Amino acid sequence: MFKKTFKNFKLLIGSAFVGIINGFFGGGGGMVCVPILEKGMNLSNKQAHATTIAVILPISIFSAIVWGFSSTADSLTIVWVGIGSVIGGITGAILLKKIESKMVKIIFSLIVLAAGIREIFW
Repeated sequence: MFKKTFKNFKLLIGSAFVGIINGFFGGGGGMVCVPILEKGMNLSNKQAHATTIAVILPISIFSAIVWGFSSTADSLTIVWVGIGSVIGGITGAILLKKIESKMVKIIFSLIVLAAGIREIFW
């Protein structure tokens, strides 16, 4: 009983961290969510990515609502980025089913690395 409660508590804390990252940076919560689900919850690579896809949607919707009421948000940009993100999300989910787990790990690692390098130097 205690072990299951502790696991749920870790999941709750990790999930809150994912939400904070996603809300603060306007994205990127998935880069934190995948390792939390893999290492903390012992999900397989593909399970972690698929779960993250489902989890990021409500987080992004709530973040968008909060920022949407802000005067700093540009409505036209939101529409175009939203359309592109939906198309990309559907494409990514379809590809996730078809690509083997090891390749998913390599692609994910390269994207995280590229994002980190970009943030440091640009």
